[in-house]
Amino acid sequence: MKQFKPNLIKAALISGGMAFGSAPAFAQDANTDAVDEANLEVIQVSGIRGSLQRAQAIKMDNTSIVEALSAEDIGKLPDTSIAESIARLPGVTGERRNGRTSGISVRGFNENYVGTSLNGRELLGMGDNRGVEFDLYPTEIISNILVYKTPEAGMTTQNIGGSIDLQTVKPLTAESTFTVNGTFEKNAEDSPNPDFDNDGHRISLNFVDQFADDTIGLALTVASMESPRQEQHFRGWGYATVNTTPENTFDDNGNPLWNPRRYDGQDTVDVPDGTVVLGGHDSFQRSAMLERDSIAAVVQWAPTDKLNIQLDALYIDFVEDDVRRGLEEGGAEWGTSAYTITGVENGLVTSGYSDGFYSVVRNDARRQEADLTTVGINAEYQINDSWTLELDYSTGKVEKEIIDVESYSGVGRAGTEGRPITARSWEMTSSGVMFSDHPTIAPVDLTDPTLISLAGPQAWGARPLLESDAQDGFVNQPLFEEELDTLRFDVKGYVDWGVVTGLSAGVVYSDRSKSKDNNGAYLTAPSYPGNAAIPEVLGVTNLNFIGIDGVLAYDSLGLFESGYYIESDASRVQNDRLGDTYTVDEELLTLYTKLDLEMEVGDIWVRGNVGLQVVSADQQSTGFFATSNREGFTVANPVSGGADYTDVLPTLNLSAEVAEGQFVRLGLSKVISRPRMDDMRPNTQVTFSFNDNQITSTEIENGPWGGSAGNPELRPLEANQFDLAYENYFADTGYVAVSFFYKDIKNWHRSTSIVADFTEFYIPEVHQGSEGQTPVLFTGQVGSVLDGFEGFVRGYELQGSLPFDMIHDSLEGFGLFASATFMDGEVDAAPGQTETRIPGLSEESYSMTFFYENAGFEFRLAATKRDQYLTEERGVSLALVDATKQGGTLVDAQIGYDFSESGIEYLEGLRVTLQAQNLTDEDDIQASAADGRQITQFQTYGTNYLLGFNYKF
Repeated sequence: MKQFKPNLIKAALISGGMAFGSAPAFAQDANTDAVDEANLEVIQVSGIRGSLQRAQAIKMDNTSIVEALSAEDIGKLPDTSIAESIARLPGVTGERRNGRTSGISVRGFNENYVGTSLNGRELLGMGDNRGVEFDLYPTEIISNILVYKTPEAGMTTQNIGGSIDLQTVKPLTAESTFTVNGTFEKNAEDSPNPDFDNDGHRISLNFVDQFADDTIGLALTVASMESPRQEQHFRGWGYATVNTTPENTFDDNGNPLWNPRRYDGQDTVDVPDGTVVLGGHDSFQRSAMLERDSIAAVVQWAPTDKLNIQLDALYIDFVEDDVRRGLEEGGAEWGTSAYTITGVENGLVTSGYSDGFYSVVRNDARRQEADLTTVGINAEYQINDSWTLELDYSTGKVEKEIIDVESYSGVGRAGTEGRPITARSWEMTSSGVMFSDHPTIAPVDLTDPTLISLAGPQAWGARPLLESDAQDGFVNQPLFEEELDTLRFDVKGYVDWGVVTGLSAGVVYSDRSKSKDNNGAYLTAPSYPGNAAIPEVLGVTNLNFIGIDGVLAYDSLGLFESGYYIESDASRVQNDRLGDTYTVDEELLTLYTKLDLEMEVGDIWVRGNVGLQVVSADQQSTGFFATSNREGFTVANPVSGGADYTDVLPTLNLSAEVAEGQFVRLGLSKVISRPRMDDMRPNTQVTFSFNDNQITSTEIENGPWGGSAGNPELRPLEANQFDLAYENYFADTGYVAVSFFYKDIKNWHRSTSIVADFTEFYIPEVHQGSEGQTPVLFTGQVGSVLDGFEGFVRGYELQGSLPFDMIHDSLEGFGLFASATFMDGEVDAAPGQTETRIPGLSEESYSMTFFYENAGFEFRLAATKRDQYLTEERGVSLALVDATKQGGTLVDAQIGYDFSESGIEYLEGLRVTLQAQNLTDEDDIQASAADGRQITQFQTYGTNYLLGFNYKF
């Protein structure tokens, strides 16, 4: 039986110019034989097949169950962001957010439950929580990506979903090169907004070289990008229950409870009890431009054979500007009771017409700015032939600010006499709704600058801070800051203790802090209490995708930044401002030990490791308890909370080569995911919405009262894992694999909402409508986060890579890589709730890449598909709320030519490509989990085209 020698693969990869970071991919080379150069097959293949060959070698070598992706050349992954690349791997799915693949799920768990590292060090995200927004990290800095599905004891980023390690090049063992990449980008859809264009670009420089007799290595990457996006967006408020209360029914005060429109003969169909109807919408055309500049450097110094020092540094500056121009309109029940139903199917109103709502013309703009800086230094000293010491220190910091301006305009300020009201007919569609003219009421021209004024047409004020007709806009300005410092000391060496051939042990200390300041302000036009024309109209944004001609376009962000609006600090009356302002501090002390194993069982060679990790945590957080005083102003008192505890996490990984190139792998482990940062806040808040429609609503989900609370004592999410895989490697780029996994979830967190009575917080002179209306309801929903829930996730993964020349020599250059994942799982529902899903889990997902590469020509067609899954999106005050996406199929294509095969000397080193992303213009759909016809969000983005070149000197 041939014993598997991983050092041969490793040496071949390094000889081929591809080296790796400090992640534990090759950390278990214990007692391997010296490399026999006569038998060494040096991997020199470049391009698509070269990347597949390197990735396959990494997968073969690892005793953990991993997926690997390797760049075709330095700085050349085949996508615009690492998120798109990772999403093609087996068991991994991507989530589009605003047209870009940003979120990543591993084995059914989204990025909040997946650890992410850069060269083995935990990487900060740029979002609200721990999860990394992968689309913000440029592909140009990445050499390899490893997805660990089973952990090892030395990995501090192990999570319930898995761990993703992004690896940069090691310059002392990499090929010297200077590479220039450039790309021109254009969306198939013209910009619907007059102040945004549709062109973008990317350019990057990659430099790798060695100095001082090959004792100093430098790898430097500088990258800049501008990327446009266009989007058509329908968003439904929700689906209200049609009021079918019997005629002549009154409450105790003699107020009518029935809707006369159900009994006046205008409805043309019967309306059964329990029928639901679209309660309103806000739909818009979105244009965005993302600008990202990044610098990455790796300096490696090996003054002696025993000492190696490496410095890694990464800086990313990210800015995204977008505008969302459209309409916000109340619909049946929640916007008006004056509506007629003309169609009902299986409990859903499919068509009808409403007699009017004062449409709110929305010109919203958002700017997101973030800076990430991370620096790490690693010193490795070889004491002797058997033992090595390693010291690693890293520090990272992220600052992120969002300015989200809402600007309201319409046919006149709320309360203005003689305003024309918008009446519409509607018909539900598979993409949401399509509007048309009312059968008897004339339409209102919302593109007429002589009719539309910069004044809020709805009574959305907030007493006592400002009158109910004084809100002409709002600005959310949350500020996030996060810092992470980590110090690590490791010792590792070879031992001869029978089946134990290696020992690793270490201690890791990390100190993390994350804060959020939830700033916001009401905006009032200087013409208040009168109406005024829009200062500078840019043009018209059409809304024909929902059957509406369009709205006037103007620069709301420019107006805000110029000081045009009068600002009123929302934290004086909105309890969710200080109620969602917090700081979370977390200190972790981790001790670990790992034993490397090698043995022969019968005629089968077995490698692996067994280890133990002990994690001591101390988490503390500070925030506010916020409620209202009798004058209606916010009263906020500081609060704090926290917990400390210890987790013990054993791991076992075994890999048996049962036949030549065939492996059976087994993994057993206990894993944890740290609690979400926003869930660990100690805050509690009581809120009231000064919206007449909500104040007079009879439905709790649309009522004015609400509240929420964090939980600073949350324990980590926890699971026991079992993994089993079979892998058969039959060619350099050919293999098949099947794996089964089961995650027994022992602790999970659930957001729970309970109905609470807010009577004790009611202040009659404060909590009223614009005309003094008393709230119909004094109950509302209070949300919090609890732990202690249990569940499971299990699944199968099938994957394979096939070079077609194995079928026939005439198919040289053709190949196929494909995978399929089938999962199911659930976690106990929270008390009073029915939600048992896990965020990010699609029961079925597929990935396929078909390619051709020969004589310099290349072609690639890639597709990913996933079904429905639970996610989250930004809601009121930019808070994250649960949402259900329907999944979909994304298809990308690429053609290219490498001139190194052309025989033209001065073009050697040049490679050109043409890419098409989202080739089939796949849409994103969110809908009710109970009824897929109840569309709550529909987004379509168009196809993106990229023309690029890569020149290697």
